[in-house]
Parts: sequence; C-alpha cells; structure tokens
Amino acid sequence: MKIETLIKGGLYYDSVALMQAAKELSSMKGIIDSAVVMATAENKSIIKTSGLYTSDLHKASDNDLVIIVKADNGAIISKAFRKADEILKEKKKAVSSFLDTGKNARSLDNAFEMLEGANMAIISVAGKYAGSLADRCLDKNLNVMLFSDNISLETEIALKKKAVKKNLLVMGPDCGTAIINGAPLAFANSVKRGNIGIVAASGTGLQEVSCIISNEGGGVSQGIGTGSRDIKKEVGAITFIAALRDLANDPNTDIILLVSKPPYPSIMKKIILAAKNIKKPIVAVFLGGTLKAKLRDNFYFAKTLQEAALKAVYIAKEGKPHQANVRIFDINTGIEKIAIEHSKNKNFREKYLRGFFTGGTFASEAQIVLKDIIGKTWSNVPLDKKYKLKNSLMLKENSIVDLGEDEFTLGRPHPMIDYSLRNKLIVSESKKADIAVILLDMVLGYGSNMKPIADILPALRQAFKNNRKLSIVASVTGTETDPQTRSKVVNALKKAGVVVADSNASASKLAGEILRHTCLKKSQVTGCKSPVTSCRSPVSSHRSPVTTRKKQ
Repeated sequence: MKIETLIKGGLYYDSVALMQAAKELSSMKGIIDSAVVMATAENKSIIKTSGLYTSDLHKASDNDLVIIVKADNGAIISKAFRKADEILKEKKKAVSSFLDTGKNARSLDNAFEMLEGANMAIISVAGKYAGSLADRCLDKNLNVMLFSDNISLETEIALKKKAVKKNLLVMGPDCGTAIINGAPLAFANSVKRGNIGIVAASGTGLQEVSCIISNEGGGVSQGIGTGSRDIKKEVGAITFIAALRDLANDPNTDIILLVSKPPYPSIMKKIILAAKNIKKPIVAVFLGGTLKAKLRDNFYFAKTLQEAALKAVYIAKEGKPHQANVRIFDINTGIEKIAIEHSKNKNFREKYLRGFFTGGTFASEAQIVLKDIIGKTWSNVPLDKKYKLKNSLMLKENSIVDLGEDEFTLGRPHPMIDYSLRNKLIVSESKKADIAVILLDMVLGYGSNMKPIADILPALRQAFKNNRKLSIVASVTGTETDPQTRSKVVNALKKAGVVVADSNASASKLAGEILRHTCLKKSQVTGCKSPVTSCRSPVSSHRSPVTTRKKQ
C-alpha cells in the first residue's frame, strides 16, 4: 500500500469540479482513498486527520491543486494521476467553451451591467476571496448568499453588520440552502408556494421543514438560510433577526417558522425579544433546546422539525396548531405496531443501532429523539461531548455518524451526492452480529444525487443478504416535483425491504422503538440487561405513516 501526492502549481478549480474528479477517482479499482483539493491551510489540516498527509504537502501553497492517492501499488497511483489530469482538463475545456459563448460575465461589474436590476448574488469561490467579493456585492446593494466556507468570523460579522445598515441580507457563510421568491438555491427542494416563511440556521433543517410543509398541502413564501455560525455568541444572530423582521413585513408571509440548534443563551434572548414585537404567528424549533415559559399566545414551540412543520401547516390552513398533535399521535401509534413486528425476529445478540446521515441536523435530531428511548448514542457530532467517538469509523454500542463532517468530505463529493462511503458502512456494519437496526436519511432535491436508488440499492441488498433479520429504517426528504421524484424513491426503498418513515424524527423514533421492543421481549423471557433505558407498554395502533414490504 502506498500514498503519493501530486502538486499542480497555480491551478484553481471550483469545489464542484474537484468533487466530481474525486468521485471518479474513488471508483477506480485498487484505489483505497484519495483527495483532490486546493492546498489551503484548512484542507491540509483535514488531510492530516484523514491519514493522507505526506511530506510533499509542505511545498504546496493555497493556490496549488493537490491530488493525493492511496492505493495498492505505485502503478495504480500513476494511472489515477493521469485520470485526474484528464478529468480536470475536460472540466476546464467545458468552462472555456461556455465562456466563449459570451453569455457569461467575466467580472462583477460586467455581470451587473448584463443583469441590470439584480438584487442578489450567490457566491461560491475560495473562502479567501469570498469575503471581499461579498463586500463589493453589498456596495452594489445586492443581497448575498455565501455558499463558500472557510471565511473568518471577523469577516462574517463585518459583512452582516454592513448588510443590516443597508437593509440587506447576508446568508452564510456556508449557507447551503435557500428558497427565495420560489426559486430553490443550492441544496434545496421544489416546494409549493404559500404563506409560510422560514428562517433557518440549518440547511437540511430548512429542507426537511419545507418539504413536509409542501407534502402536507402547505406552501413556502421564503426560505432564508443564515449559516450555522449566525446564532453563535460572536455573531449574535444578525441575519437570523434581520430575516425574522423581513418576514414580519412581507405581505406574502402569514406564518413564520424558525429553525436552528439551540442558540447561545444571550442570543436566544435577542431572538425572543425580536419575536415578541411581531404579530404574526411564529413556530420555533430549537433542536435540543427548550423555552421555560410561554412567550405569547401565538408563539408555538416544537421539539422536532416534523412537529414544527405540521404546526405551521395547520395554522396556515385553519389556525388550529393542536391538530398537529393529533397527526403526531397517529404517527407514534403507527410506529409502535411496526416496531413490535420488527422486534419479533431479533435474537439475543442483536441489540444495537447504527445511524449514517448525510445531513448534520438530522444526525442531531436523531440523537435527541433516541435519547428518551434507548439512552446514550455515540457520535462524531455528539450532543454530549462525553460520547464523542475517538475514531469516527470505529463504532460501538449505539452509534450515529454525520458523514457530512469535514473529516469525510476531504476530496470527496458531499454524501448527499456521493453514496460510496455510506454504502461501504452499510455493508460492513450489517455483518456484525450485534446490529439490529440501521438508520438512514435520503435527501433529494437540486444538487443532490440524481440516481439515489441506483447508487444505494446494491448496498441495501448486500446488507440484507448479510443479515436477514436486519431492520433498515429510512426517511426521504423531498417532494414529488423534485428531480428524483419522492414517491419513486420511497417505493423503490420499500420494495427493497426498507421501512420508510415520513420524516427523520419518525424514522429515528421507529428505530429506537424496534430496539426497545426487542429489549422488552427479551427481558420478559430472560430478564436480560439492555442498553435501552425504558420499556414502556406497547400502544395500540390504527393508522400508520410508515410501511414496509417483504424483502426482495
């Protein structure tokens, strides 16, 4: 086994081109691991963590492209280097061909002249350049969506303060999702237009609530992403509060939905204070957080993304958020029936769960839901630092992994695009005798994997072949008008033997309940000691939102 590094000086490629090159390299026979990245300090740090660092990297600067290949032998590495060179040359040729049409701007000033009246810029360039470009866009009175990351905290704060003074928004850095005036931007879904406005410091959180709203018959007026750092103490929710006030003044928005992880306590007070002065109904989900007291009559708190979306829909339809509780009760009782059925075939050794997520917010929500059912879960992104995995691929007991973390995306496409690493984990973990349930998210939409079933089906089939008693539970975030068509993906998963829930929260609860009922059954027979914290009595079922079919 060998690791070699190729440095190509002074060559810059955008992240999408590098992700595509990395995906093609990883599919080559004999390649163990690879990275195709710009040699920034941040990327070098991630490379060290991944075990691909070589002394050659010392010579590379921020403006250099590095290709690192770990393979069985030198001949395979040489072949991979040639392949990477071919791929990147084709990418550059395609870009040059497009530029030659004269339809693409060659500078910001040129773009502004070509599209007079524009009011938004979407920025996806290297982080070291993104801040100054965003600043120039603000000077031209453009709202900014910063898809770029690796932007300093100081730059983010300065940009957002400037935007507020000019009555503009800076969404990001690292803002991966937005829906503006009906247009899905970056990783977003095709949802119905309506009167629910969303402010979210979470990309996948925004995707989940917007899809549930649309699938439940509601619609979205605006989906404003802020970037996850916005609610940190240092930034102070500058964009979050500005977006909240914008929606309060938007004539097309009647209900406001707030989505984030728990803000820093003093920042939470700022958000609540801003919300107090808004007359429109507000639904808020601060995943893992709580509100100690009721804010006002038309402020509604939710524990999960699903609950928040349902409450917003029912307020929009009939002004009766309590109907969401009825819907959630139906979901929970349906889950019990399926969990009991799946627990019947489990043996005495099968007692643990593995969760593999492409969305970081989903990994957090799963831990929140599972905590009350099975207790602690180990993770690379734990809610409690005591349960952080020392090695994100050395899993133990109940483990949940966010595959979208930097440690996994080095030189690889985001896991919403490239399923290869998760597929390997599904197959390898299914071979372990103590694994009862595998929990997954499937995120559809623009920018995500366009062939999700074709890519994941071989791994699912092999997993069921490895363990006929295995339960695989999944949620599918998407709509019927997404490019992948949600119903086609759901039906194909069911046909393969997967239990499909109607939300990540429901899927997480179902996975936990399968373990709980397995524990309950075993304890009645053997008095076994189990990792499950609670063995409540099963609840009867009538309508079920989750279904399964016989494995093919």
